Order: sequence, then C-alpha cells, then structure tokens
Amino acid sequence: MRVMGVDPGLTRCGVGVVEGAPGKRLHMVHVSVVRTDADEDHALRLLAIQTGIEALMDELRPDAVAVERVFAQHNVRTVMGTAQAAGIAMLAAARRGLPVALHTPSEAKAAVTGNGRADKAQVTRMVTRLLSLETAPRPADAADALALAICHVWRGGAQQRLVRARLSRIEEAARAERARLAARSRGGSVQ
Repeated sequence: MRVMGVDPGLTRCGVGVVEGAPGKRLHMVHVSVVRTDADEDHALRLLAIQTGIEALMDELRPDAVAVERVFAQHNVRTVMGTAQAAGIAMLAAARRGLPVALHTPSEAKAAVTGNGRADKAQVTRMVTRLLSLETAPRPADAADALALAICHVWRGGAQQRLVRARLSRIEEAARAERARLAARSRGGSVQ
C-alpha cells in the first residue's frame, strides 16, 4: 500500500509518501514540504499548496491519503490556515477517487513511537529508524507527514476493513428494503 501523509500548514505543508503493509518493512518513496510566503496573498498561498499537492499526487500515485486532523488551537488564524490546507489535501484526494483518513497528532505519534505525547525530536528519530533513512527528514513538518503515512499503513488497513463491513451491512439493508418495496408494489403483503 502506498500512502501519502499530509501535515497541513499554510507556510509549510509537509508531504511524505510511504510504501508498505502492516508487519512488513516500510519504504519511503518521497518527502518534501510545500512552502508559501507569509507575505503573499492568502488565496495565492492556497493555490500554491493545491498545485504542489496535486502535482505530487499525480506523480507519486498514492493508494490512500492520510491527513492530520486539525485540532483547536489558541491562535485562530493559525488553525484556520491549517484547516484550509487540510481541506485542499482532502479535496485533491477526493478528485482522484482516493480514500482519505484523518489521524490526530497523538495517533501518529503513538503509531511511530508508542507514546501519543512524544515530542517532535522523538517522532523524527523513530521515522528515521523505521524507514532506514541515512539522514533525518527536515523540517519537522516533513517527518510529521511521514509519521502520518506510517500510522495509516499500520492502522489504515483495519479501519478500511471496518468501513467495508459497515458498507456491506448498509448495502444488505438497502437490498432488503428494495425487495420489500418491490413486493409491496406487486401487491404482496409486506410486514
């Protein structure tokens, strides 16, 4: 499975792509940061993030996209930019028919370090070790994006099976309801 992790941000949007499967060795395919200038027009910054993420999706062809779930911060301006960047990544994935998963920072930290409260240095060290990298990914946004991708590779399979099971139950209920309505329209008794 090839997963693109996106650590959203308006100034620095980390993008990391990892290939692997639960219980198998992971391989880093790509890591980078889409950057925008804080002095640039806000709409143009969002366009730059969209262009960068879409170009990477088209080039690297992930099977799924894992985006950091935006959580409340004290700085509303920061959280708004982060949420907008996250939305761009989700929309770009949806346009390509790719499944999108949201993982909290704590989930990604716990997946790679075993501790949901790990600091950025611990996350970077473990990402470097898990992917057998010679040098640590920099800046931290890049390492965080890889951590999100790793988290999804390891946890996403189980989540996707649960979603498929729910969809299967929903589809079965829909078939039963269509059959009930068809019997009713043919004049049969429906209970």
